[in-house]
Amino acid sequence: MYQEFLDRIDFSQNSFWISFASITFNPFFWNIVARKEHKTRFLTRLVGGNPYVGCYCLAVVIFFLGIFRDILYKKAIEKQPILPSLDNDYSKGLALVLFFAGNCFVLSSMYVLGVTGTYLGDYFGILMDERVTSFPFNVLDNPMYYGSSMVFLSTALWYASPAGIILTIWAFILYSIALQFEGPFTSMIYAQRDEKIKRQKNE
Repeated sequence: MYQEFLDRIDFSQNSFWISFASITFNPFFWNIVARKEHKTRFLTRLVGGNPYVGCYCLAVVIFFLGIFRDILYKKAIEKQPILPSLDNDYSKGLALVLFFAGNCFVLSSMYVLGVTGTYLGDYFGILMDERVTSFPFNVLDNPMYYGSSMVFLSTALWYASPAGIILTIWAFILYSIALQFEGPFTSMIYAQRDEKIKRQKNE
């Protein structure tokens, strides 16, 4: 079964590697740009000193990079061989469940966080008053990343694509790595804010 799975991945397809590169690029891009913004405020300065405008501009770029990544992913797996054992109604049923659940996590996260909360506003100094604990954050700590991975996997299962599953695993690995950097850094930003408020109260 394992060998059959690998045999159904055409690594010679350029579209596979283009999708792989796009999936790899996105989290590195937004982490590097956001950290540079936090350190230098280069985006805020570029748009005239308004951090909200800077954050919205980055949000638009990240959003369309995500759309482009998804298009490349779909094109890649459409050109890949299928695995017959995955090409059945059960896999398609699971794909539908994952697709709707994943989008539910992603869209509900965006709704409760808003644009600035979703698109790294804290790196621009736009901080939330308190930690969000309502749905979907009371179900998963990082619902956007898990939800996005579920949507990737749903597409792979729908097309019975081993290549899609491999790309999904790679996306999940990258999200997990990104969280190792984003989580502590975001906590540090809020800790600095809380310490500043504490000092101001004591003055």
